[in-house]
Amino acid sequence: MVEKFDQLNLREPLLRDIYGYGIEHPANVQQRALKSCISGYDVIVQAQSGTGKTITSIIAVLQQLNMDCKNCQTLILVPTRELAQAIHRVVLTLGKHMNVTSHACIGNTNIHEDIKILQAGVQVVVGTPGRIYDMLKRSALRAENIKMFVLDEADELLSHGFNEQIYDIFTMLPGNIQVIVLSVTMPCDLLDITTKFMNDPVKVFIKTEERTLDGIRQFYNPNMDIKQRNDVIKEFRTGVSRILVRTDTLGSDTYIPQVSLVINYDLPTNRESYVHRIGRSGAFGRKGVAINFITNDEHQTLQNIEQYYNTKIEELPLDITDLI
Repeated sequence: MVEKFDQLNLREPLLRDIYGYGIEHPANVQQRALKSCISGYDVIVQAQSGTGKTITSIIAVLQQLNMDCKNCQTLILVPTRELAQAIHRVVLTLGKHMNVTSHACIGNTNIHEDIKILQAGVQVVVGTPGRIYDMLKRSALRAENIKMFVLDEADELLSHGFNEQIYDIFTMLPGNIQVIVLSVTMPCDLLDITTKFMNDPVKVFIKTEERTLDGIRQFYNPNMDIKQRNDVIKEFRTGVSRILVRTDTLGSDTYIPQVSLVINYDLPTNRESYVHRIGRSGAFGRKGVAINFITNDEHQTLQNIEQYYNTKIEELPLDITDLI
C-alpha cells in the first residue's frame, strides 16, 4: 500500500502537476494499484466510477513515457467520444510540465487531420475503437513504439459491442505490451479478454458494497450534434450551467468533482449501468445523493438493483433539505 505519492519516486514535473490538479493524497484504488501499474505489470482494476481508476492509469502512463521518443507509446481505448476527450484533457493537464503530447482520436472528426497529427507523432493516443482500428490499418498510427494499452470503462466497451474491434486492435500491437484494464463491473466476456491478452495480471478489486455505495445516499421517489453536446459539457464543467440532463449515451465521462446529486428519471434496464450513472455523485471520495424516480411497475427492478449491489435504497423523505 502506498500512502503518499512521494513514495513512488515519480518524476518531479509529474508530481508537481498531480498536486496542482488538487490531488494531495492517493485515493484507495491508487494506493493499491499505482505501484503495480508503474512497475510494468498487467493490472485489472475494478472499482466504482469516480474513485480514481483513470487517474491511476494516467499517472502510470506519464511516469513510464520515454520523453526522447515522440511517437505513440500509450494507447487508451474508451467507449465514447466524450470520454476520450475528457481523458485527453487530463493527460495534458497532468503532463503539462513534462510537455507531453496527446491526441483524442475519435469518430465524427476530420479523418485527414487525425492522420496528419498521428504521422507527426504524439506520445499518448486516446480514442474510440472504430477510429483507432482505422488509423492502425492505415498505418497512420504506428504500433511499434506502443508499450502500454489501457482499456478504460472496459465493461462499457463490451456493452457497446466493440468486442471484435478490441480483439483486432490487440493483434496489431506488440506482443510484450503492458495491459491495464479499468472497469466498474467484470462481466464474463471481459474476463475472457483478460485471459487471452494479459500476462498473470495483478488484480485490484473493490468489494461490491464498497464499490457502489460508500458516500452515496440513494432514494427513489436526443438529438444533439457533437458540437452542441461538447458545448453543454463545457458549460457544466465550468459552472455556467448548474444542471445537466443526459441520456446513457454520455456514459460516466464527465470528470467534474463538484457533482453531488444524480437523479435517475427512470431506472436503467441493465443493472450494471446503475453504478455508472450514480457514481459521479460520490466521486473523488466526496459524499453524494442519488434519487431514482420509479413507477409502481418498477419496484421489482429496484429490488433487483438492491440485491445486486447489496445496498438499501430508501424511500425519499418529504423534506429533502438536509440531503441536497
